[in-house]
This record gives sequence, C-alpha cells and structure tokens, in this order.
Amino acid sequence: MYSFQPVHTPSTQTIPAQRTFQRVSVNVAGRLMLATQEEFPCTVVDMSPGDVAFACVGRPAVGERVIAYLDHIGRLEGTVLNLSANGFLMSINATDRKREKLAAQLTWIANKHELGLPEDRRHDRLTPRNTRAEITLDDGRRYACRIMDLSLSGAAIDIDIRPAIGTPVRLGNMRGRVVRHFMEGVAVEFNSVQPREALTEFL
Repeated sequence: MYSFQPVHTPSTQTIPAQRTFQRVSVNVAGRLMLATQEEFPCTVVDMSPGDVAFACVGRPAVGERVIAYLDHIGRLEGTVLNLSANGFLMSINATDRKREKLAAQLTWIANKHELGLPEDRRHDRLTPRNTRAEITLDDGRRYACRIMDLSLSGAAIDIDIRPAIGTPVRLGNMRGRVVRHFMEGVAVEFNSVQPREALTEFL
C-alpha cells in the first residue's frame, strides 16, 4: 500500500525546496487556466503535495501562475517550474495543512485499486468550480463541506463528520445517501440521476 514519505532533496536539485515529498504516478483529469485566462483540459501524470506534472496542450511560460481544478482533489494553484514535451511541471502553492490534506487525497487515489474501492464511473465526473457547499441531514443539522468531485449520480465530499453509510443527506437541493467513507470524507449517491442543470450552481 502506498504512503507518502518525506524525502531529502539534494542541494544540487534544480526544483525548489518546497518539494519535500516524492511524486507518485496517478491518472487524474481536470482543467486548468493559464495567466492568459485560456482554459485547457489536462491530466495529472504524477504528483506530490509539493508539485504536479501535467500533460496538457496548453503551453505556459516558466514562472507563469496557473490555476487547476482536478477531479477528486479540487482547486490548486502554483507556478510553472519547467516544460516537457507534452506538458509542464508546476509547484503547488499551499499551506502545510493543505499539503497534509493533499498527501491524504493522493494516498487514497494511489491505493484505490489495491483497496478494492469501486470506481463509481457510471457518469462522467465533473470538476466543480464552486467547491463550497453544505450537507443537511434528515434532522435538520447542517455541515459545511467541500465538493471534491461531482457527477450526475453522486459526489465525493470533503467533510469532518462521517454520517453512517446509508444515511439520507441533502447536498444543496439534491437528495441522496452516504455510500462510502474515505480518508477525507464521504461519497454520496443521489437518489436519482440529476439533470446537468441541477449542478450549475457548482460548475
């Protein structure tokens, strides 16, 4: 099973010192926006809590600021470190707490197949632009949460509480139930397939 371990970067390394974790190969889709405001689909080739390598047709300049919205992970921003034949490497601007959360998310993604977690890919995942949301339980209690990824049939939610599997919940105006727990929160399956228009407040 994969887990992130800090590594010591040699003094001759050209990548800045914030890279204190080794990168792990993952296949995560998303989209990114360059400093020119142009948007492009992208795929993460490998990633650590400190930097991320993208495959992307967009060609930013070294030193350019980039914002990315990634499935399962959410919004990241950083600075381009160098270019490759089919993409680029970007440092990740984040607090220590954010890096800890990224390490947990990446560990979960890297171990998904080994842990036997279902892909739940009946509908394409959508990367939410507005990730802040609120979950409401049947008794009226409300909890702030962050949408990690979203589809017409469900969502992965970053939340501090862990309602029992099977618990009815409402995400915005969409009703569903908790179907899985994972490191950062819970997976919710909607009671019915949602029309894309129902998700517009998050996209």
